[in-house]
Amino acid sequence: MNTQHAIQTSLPLPRYGRAGRIIGKLQFRVRKLLGHCAYDTPALEHFDGRDILVLPTVFNPRALRSGRFFAAQLTAASLANASSVLDMGTGSGVCALACAEHVQRVLAIDINPAAVRCARINALIHSLEHRIEARESDLFDAVGAERFDRILFNPPFIRANPRDARDHAWRGTDVIERFASALARHLNPGGYALVLLSTFGDAPSFLSRFDAAWSVEHWARRDFVNETLAIFKIQPRP
Repeated sequence: MNTQHAIQTSLPLPRYGRAGRIIGKLQFRVRKLLGHCAYDTPALEHFDGRDILVLPTVFNPRALRSGRFFAAQLTAASLANASSVLDMGTGSGVCALACAEHVQRVLAIDINPAAVRCARINALIHSLEHRIEARESDLFDAVGAERFDRILFNPPFIRANPRDARDHAWRGTDVIERFASALARHLNPGGYALVLLSTFGDAPSFLSRFDAAWSVEHWARRDFVNETLAIFKIQPRP
């Protein structure tokens, strides 16, 4: 599959050009005025029937929309035939919670220690601690030789050095290469990864790391005024 072509056709540039960027900035300012972009105080979010605690420095899945979009796709149908999930870059654990309602085991990992604590608390709040384990890990470092039926990843969109623990959710230098090189070693036979990408980042560069040995398919998409989010299914070819 020509991954460059796939990303161009499935993840177009923002639709409204300069107007879209202006609208996006206005939306951000409104959310900031309403207190939805405050990352240094705890927040309790409620959406999709779940109460989600978000600790300081942790990615807010409602305010930043990609986490909420990803979690909404993790239904019983989409997780059919899966018994184990690795939620990489779990943040508040919102995707881990969605998966734990349908599979027996979820390993939620994050490089930010506050995110690991947050995911553990949210598992307790929803009485899912028997299915969700949270670990601090830089990508697969703390995963060992474990394999999974599904691996979820909402990667940092910007290629740059993270400035602090919170910034790991946005920026990374070699995240794409390390994830791609290790992915096959952590998938069960028939397993695959679901990766969320955005027009805010260099999505073609991410997908280009998967050569002809991989199948890359568009799986879900959501258009906003100034951004398109898409989830791609990435699986080794037979």
